Amino acid sequence: MDRDGVERLLQEAGADSRRLRHALTLLCEGRWWKLADLVRASATSRRTIEALLRELPLERSGDTFRVPLAHTHAFQDLFAVAPPPEDPVAHLLPHYSGVLDRLSALVAGAPRARHVLDHVAATPETVLRRALLLGARFWLPGARLLCVGDHDLTSLAVKLVRPETEVTVADIDERVLAYIDEQRLGVRTRWADLRLGLPASARTHDLALTDPPYTPEGVGLFVARAVEGLKDDGRVVLAYGAGERMPMLAFKVQQALADLNLAYEAIYPDFNRYYGAEAIGSAADLYILRPTTKTRPAVTSRLSRQSTAIYTQGPQAIENAQKGISASERGISDFEPDLLVGEWPKDLTQPRVKLPTWLAKPYAATPGRVAVALPPGMEAALPRLLLATRASRVRVLGAALPPLPDVLPDVLSAVYTTSADEEELDAVRLPEPGDPAARVLRRILDNGHAKLANTWREALIAAARDQGTTLTKNDARALIREAAPWSDDLTVLEAPLHRLSALPDAVTATVTSLTGTTP
Repeated sequence: MDRDGVERLLQEAGADSRRLRHALTLLCEGRWWKLADLVRASATSRRTIEALLRELPLERSGDTFRVPLAHTHAFQDLFAVAPPPEDPVAHLLPHYSGVLDRLSALVAGAPRARHVLDHVAATPETVLRRALLLGARFWLPGARLLCVGDHDLTSLAVKLVRPETEVTVADIDERVLAYIDEQRLGVRTRWADLRLGLPASARTHDLALTDPPYTPEGVGLFVARAVEGLKDDGRVVLAYGAGERMPMLAFKVQQALADLNLAYEAIYPDFNRYYGAEAIGSAADLYILRPTTKTRPAVTSRLSRQSTAIYTQGPQAIENAQKGISASERGISDFEPDLLVGEWPKDLTQPRVKLPTWLAKPYAATPGRVAVALPPGMEAALPRLLLATRASRVRVLGAALPPLPDVLPDVLSAVYTTSADEEELDAVRLPEPGDPAARVLRRILDNGHAKLANTWREALIAAARDQGTTLTKNDARALIREAAPWSDDLTVLEAPLHRLSALPDAVTATVTSLTGTTP
């Protein structure tokens, strides 16, 4: 036993030794601990906990450990005798044990984390406490909440606790969107790569919650998009943690927030706990941020210079930001495009448009041939880039394109024939189909920027007219809502892939119903 070593660590930590003293107290309570559990319970980085463990007389059993009861008396005067800062919603948890059980099952069954998106799963208790804090601090009945990314499934927790809240999730991960929809709790899902924009239907919310990549670039981008999703006098709720060993990183992130001219209404220390992220103590603070009159201009400025590199890992890691991601003339010399989309060499003379602009609104002209430069790590945008145009041919060039079945839904076969190798994809537009259902589907997919339900309604009315029957707008809306209740107020480009994949059958059902209309 080396009490001197423990005292030395505490002395070096000074006023911040409270974390270490709390961990020491937990170790001496007689409970067996795993390293990851102790890191999370004490909200202290793995390196700091490991330094403490090296100085203690540990009793071990498999991968668990504790301080033997015979030795605990030697450290009693070093304990943190008071508990950590009070949890603002701890007193509410006993009333939601059933919700916690269901959230535990939902989190356990959720899609696995993707390291290239910096995913780290929050604990079920954390997402429940987020929902409870939102309900305690704000009036949620009738309120609109936007989850800017939701791998943690906070949207489901809010709907379980306050089902009258209108909740929308905007996320790049198709698996997460499909999983949320499978729960049938009434959460609206929207596909979004926040580097390219926020869906138009994800605006004017009262609250926005985000747990972004913990880089200055990631936090700045996600919070800027969260502000875009707010109406006036809304709030942004942000989870962010840097750990006690990373004050400079925390400063850079907070500087990114300061650049957005946000007011800090509250910071709840170590509110969020995670399975992983042990470098930051498996914990993060919860910020409540309020936009000011200077925030929206700052957001516009921030997004105008947005880099695609925002993560800590993978092809879009921040260390790749200076390497340059652009397509060369290789791959288009035999293609002769009328329009370039994305980042291209400056010596090319064709008109060009940025990727975010391409997805945000229809291009004014209808080019015959379009060449798209797709940065690595942004393959999830590929179906939307193809559906954003009516060009007769589209060529997509990327550093390494994934296998097409992984990113292109079958529904695209209604619009294009495609062929590809590892770095190049060609999509050739098909002629208009003759079958009524196929014609309605094609009209929907040809209008990617328009509201899906509106295009569907007009196409149904036209199909009925072609069959010599009359279909009112209200009747068309009723058919669509029965076949696809999710289709209101979103565009094709915003729809998750599982929704687009379900579209052909839903369209066929509505067209088949036309036989029962009145001539």
